[in-house]
Amino acid sequence: MSTPARSIRVRVDEVEFTAIRAQGAGGQNVNKVSNAAQIRFVIAASSLPARVKERLMELDDRRISADGVVVIKAQRFRSLERNREDAIARLQALVDLAAHQPPTRVATRPSAGARARRTDEKVRHGQVKALRRRVVD
Repeated sequence: MSTPARSIRVRVDEVEFTAIRAQGAGGQNVNKVSNAAQIRFVIAASSLPARVKERLMELDDRRISADGVVVIKAQRFRSLERNREDAIARLQALVDLAAHQPPTRVATRPSAGARARRTDEKVRHGQVKALRRRVVD
């Protein structure tokens, strides 16, 4: 058994925060007030461990650019502060995903009985398919 991984926290001072206007319905207010939050996080310049940086770069996520910059836009809430917290929480979830190291797989071989059962099943399946053929007199 492996020990539980220590949580790797994203440092807020490494995150570049920008207030932008939110999209969607909201009347006049949406055109006047910048309530959405956009954060930029440069993976290479961060204080994350090297193994987490590598796995973060390998993730197939559209929020991570080829340059290694994570851009997250949050506009779920009406207040800028809550959107900022939401964006940082989503970044933390992404880092947590990259920090989780899957256990290494130990290669195994099928037993002799398992191989025999597989070939028996293949023969049985072939016989069923043979019965579907046209009957010749």
